[in-house]
Amino acid sequence: MLIFTDLDGTLLDHATYSWEGAARTVARIREERVPLIFATSKTRAEVERIQAALDIRDPFVVENGGAVFFPEDYFGTACREGDRLPPYRRIRMGETYAEIRAFVAEMKGRFPIRGFGDLETAEIAELTGLSVEQAALARTREFSEPFLIADPSGLPDLEAEAARRDLKVTSGGRFHHLIGAGQDKGRAVRKLLGLYARFCGRVRRSVAIGDSRNDLPMLGEVDQPVLIPRPDGTREDIRLPNLIIAPYPGSTGWSAVVDRILSGGKGDHDNRRDERWRRRTVS
Repeated sequence: MLIFTDLDGTLLDHATYSWEGAARTVARIREERVPLIFATSKTRAEVERIQAALDIRDPFVVENGGAVFFPEDYFGTACREGDRLPPYRRIRMGETYAEIRAFVAEMKGRFPIRGFGDLETAEIAELTGLSVEQAALARTREFSEPFLIADPSGLPDLEAEAARRDLKVTSGGRFHHLIGAGQDKGRAVRKLLGLYARFCGRVRRSVAIGDSRNDLPMLGEVDQPVLIPRPDGTREDIRLPNLIIAPYPGSTGWSAVVDRILSGGKGDHDNRRDERWRRRTVS
C-alpha cells in the first residue's frame, strides 16, 4: 500500500497546522512500513521540517506537483530518474520560480495581485497563522507562487493570460497558486506509482487524501480517494468512484479514515514481509 496525502487542512489542522490528532496513526503507518508520501503546496524546506518531526523518510511532492524528491538510494542504485540533488534525486515537473515571478511582475500592472515574493515574512505569518520561522520556510519557493487577488472578478482574465504563457492558476485553502501548465499533483503521483511498481514490485493498493480542488488530480490517480471536509463541515463538490468522505475535518478525520483503511486491508498493506519494501521505509 502507498498513502499519498495533502498537508494543510488534511494531515495538518487548518487553523493550527497541528498533526496531533493523527500522531497515533502516523506511528502505526511507520510500524507497518507503509510509505507516507506528502503531496502538498508547501515548499521543500517546509516538508523537510515536517518529515523530520514525524520521522518520515519517504518521497514527497512539493508546490502542487512542481517536483518529486526522494532519497538518492530509496529506489536502489538502478534508479536514475531525475537529477542528483544530494541527499535527493529530484524530478522537476514544473516551471522555475524565476519564470513564474517574471510573469507576476508583468501582471501586477494589470491585476491587483500580490504574491509571496511581494510580501514580507511577517505579512505571510499574519495571513497564514504560521510562525515567523515557518513563514520564512514558506517563502523558499522553487516552482510556484501563492498569491492574493484583491478583485476576484479579474481571476478569469488572469487565468487566460497565464494559459497563454504555459502557466495556470489553481486554488487551495487560503491562496491561489501560479504553477506550470503541465504541473499538478496527479502527474507527480502517477510518476511515483510508476517508480514504486518498477523498483519495489506490485503496488497492492494506492490511497490519496486531500481537501481542496487542487487535490482532485491526485485523488483521480489512486484506487482509494479520500476527501477531508472543511472545518465548518462543508466540503468540495468532488465526485469520484470509491470516494470516502472523512467524518471529521483535519487530522482527526484523517486519522479515522486511515485507521479504517489499514484495518480493512486484511494485511495487504503491511510491507514488513517484503525486503524490497522494508529497506526503503526504515533508517
